[in-house]
Amino acid sequence: MSSPVVDTPTAALGPEALRAAVDAKLAEFFATRRDVVDTVGGGYPAAVADLEAFVLRGGKRMRPAFAWTAWLGAGGEPTGPRSDAVLRACSALELIQACALIHDDIIDSSSTRRGFPTVHVGFARRHRDAGWSGSSDHFGESAAILVGDLALCWADDLLRESGIDNDAARRVQPVWSAMRTEVLGGQLLDIEAEAGTDEGVAAAMRVNRFKTAAYTVERPLHLGAVLADADEDLIAAYRSFGADIGIAFQLRDDLLGVFGDPEVTGKPSGDDITEGKRTVLIASALKQADENRPDLAATIRASLGTELDADAVADIRSILVELGAVDAVERQIDELGARAVAALDNSSIEPVAAAHLRAMATAAIKRQY
Repeated sequence: MSSPVVDTPTAALGPEALRAAVDAKLAEFFATRRDVVDTVGGGYPAAVADLEAFVLRGGKRMRPAFAWTAWLGAGGEPTGPRSDAVLRACSALELIQACALIHDDIIDSSSTRRGFPTVHVGFARRHRDAGWSGSSDHFGESAAILVGDLALCWADDLLRESGIDNDAARRVQPVWSAMRTEVLGGQLLDIEAEAGTDEGVAAAMRVNRFKTAAYTVERPLHLGAVLADADEDLIAAYRSFGADIGIAFQLRDDLLGVFGDPEVTGKPSGDDITEGKRTVLIASALKQADENRPDLAATIRASLGTELDADAVADIRSILVELGAVDAVERQIDELGARAVAALDNSSIEPVAAAHLRAMATAAIKRQY
């Protein structure tokens, strides 16, 4: 049963209110799955409870917020039965996000997420504490892969059961399918980059485009637009805005991955370096170093993907600044942000929704270290 329609969270578009509304839809969905999960029994209910806790624990709910705002900007109603169904459909994006984060943490061997142990680390700890046989780490990764897969399956279920009408569902399906395909392709490109197949800036930007931008901003906006049956010009403006803001968001994330405060990011300082991430920041630094300072290029390459103490991380940070890579990325973020806003200003989007999108874009790309 869906929750009663409440005017304030959806109409006001306040970030806290919208986040609460999305959380309510997600909690309702998890409740609908408990009977079948309990029927399976064993450790399944506990594993699903971990997934639910992970999904509901936090996060900015950026993807549903972009989709919802696009719906309003294309003429969608802020309240009523249709809007209630659309909000459920938008909320399904958080389950795609859960799958991506859980699997990404396994791939990156990350130990924390949002200040908590990552899902695979939590499962490994449970195995270890219970004294079960076999490798605790292998068990943790195996269980987390399955839980991530479940989140992806349930994202489809929540979208299908959202209550949107048949015409809207037909319009949404190719967008939804493309988004899932792109994010998995982007993840594969990221793995290849870490393996050193291509250290160039263009390759790093391609990862940003498909691993992050497409499913974080561009496709959620596209989803909200087709739910409202927007015209092709507005859809194109949304997608242009979304691609640029999504890439700028990831560039900011790249900076935070090296310079960020763990208390803010929820991940260890310098994590991207120890994980061997071939980000645009690193690619830009290597390009400059290969041309002018081969000694610094060698230091960067030797440091990527290795355990570093605080002093070594600080040295790499200094090198990135010295090579001008940090300033270059900051300029890219500014340029992408300006181009995105121009695309929005030249569109037919409803003015209040446009103002919200501009504010959301600023919040996404101006995060501090």
